[in-house]
Amino acid sequence: MPRLKLDYTAPTLHTTDIPIRITDLNYGNHLAHDRLVSILHEARVRFFRAFGFEEHDIEGRGILLADLAVTYHREAFYGQTLRVEVAIGEAASRGCDLLYRVTDAGDGETVALAKTGIVFIEPASRRVVSIPPAFRALIEKNL
Repeated sequence: MPRLKLDYTAPTLHTTDIPIRITDLNYGNHLAHDRLVSILHEARVRFFRAFGFEEHDIEGRGILLADLAVTYHREAFYGQTLRVEVAIGEAASRGCDLLYRVTDAGDGETVALAKTGIVFIEPASRRVVSIPPAFRALIEKNL
């Protein structure tokens, strides 16, 4: 069966460390997949804030997630700190991909790679709109 393949080849724009909490574990006693998604969300919020944006206010626009993909490379456990790097991948007129590399902050080994596709919306109408100019400038500067 073919497996999903994700690459993290874009330049890292933001890095944040997030410790694994006891509530992040599943019955297998390792990081649960739903908790990894929450960790990616936290990293995305921190990424936007690092550039002066909020998910719900990027020059008056918000974002919606269009898709999510994750590939797991090894387990992670309580007490570890995850280092999450965020980059911008492919961009179109109304959205882009955000790429994530999740590593063990202690040994640098890859735990997971992920991608979220985001689109920009006008909050009142919930209609998809063009990428706001300030975010477009960030994309163009780093691609």
